[in-house]
Amino acid sequence: MGKDIGIDLGTANVLIHVKGKGVVLDEPSVVAIESDTKRVLAVGEDARRMVGRTPGNIVAIRPLRDGVIADFEITETMLKHFINRVGAKSWYSHPRVLICAPTNITSVEQKSIREAAEHSGARDVFLEEEPKAAAIGAGMDIYEPSGNMVVDIGGGTTDVAVLSMGDIVTASSIKVAGDTFDTAIIKYIKAKYKLLIGERTAEDIKIAIGTVHPSGAVAELDIRGRDMVSGLPLTVTITSKEVQEALSDPVASIVTAAKSVLERTPPELSADIIDRGVILTGGGALLNGLDELLSEELRVPVLIAEDPMHCVVKGTGMMLDNLDKVIKKKF
Repeated sequence: MGKDIGIDLGTANVLIHVKGKGVVLDEPSVVAIESDTKRVLAVGEDARRMVGRTPGNIVAIRPLRDGVIADFEITETMLKHFINRVGAKSWYSHPRVLICAPTNITSVEQKSIREAAEHSGARDVFLEEEPKAAAIGAGMDIYEPSGNMVVDIGGGTTDVAVLSMGDIVTASSIKVAGDTFDTAIIKYIKAKYKLLIGERTAEDIKIAIGTVHPSGAVAELDIRGRDMVSGLPLTVTITSKEVQEALSDPVASIVTAAKSVLERTPPELSADIIDRGVILTGGGALLNGLDELLSEELRVPVLIAEDPMHCVVKGTGMMLDNLDKVIKKKF
């Protein structure tokens, strides 16, 4: 008998839950390879440290984009590495794997995720919708006949869903999330200061002083990059207010997606959501002021889940305990 494992196959991070052990792995979804020989040099955190800092013959690749597989072979290599690292596979047994995916992925994208897991050594592969796992991991009782709304903001996608009776009633998945925030910051600083910065610097800015609400954090940060005019290194100081300006468009897209889901929700379930509130999960939930902004725009209480980064993978762990029910799903 192999072990049962749950995988949150995220654009930014891969998290693995082994049944009976809990969350045993949380690593960036990055693989560093030699471009000539295709030899894998590093996976996870070791590879992330190389992003933007490698010589020409080494490439740090993020094989998942917008919540789906962009590079099949590299994803397979990464999954194999992580599954071996957590000791879920041995010469005589292979694990059953439950993987979470965005709600609106195509059957072709579903197939590629399933095949990547099978080639990585999985005995059986089951897919589950990300917001459902996030809601379960956040402690919501989605199996009751009442409305629960979750907004899961990951690295590549934001999934918004209303759940009742153990299934999704209305949902929306948009390709606007943590990566989009980073890109927006890079563009803003390039336009305003003629300064080129990398993805890692943009992420550091977002985490350190990022806010999306006028009453949010007030802070400033010195950032370094390359001056587009002189071509030389340059340091500039940016403020939370500027980051709020940079993030206004992508955040507006998330608000629009949440509103569209609420508009399509049956009135009885909408009444439940007013009582229970909306739960924010995923790394994007930690963005300063996002809960306040969504609460004002949606006119319902918005709460950040406890440990939002791990809600999806915790949800897969709870589903592993009832895997026989999950198997009956339509995937």
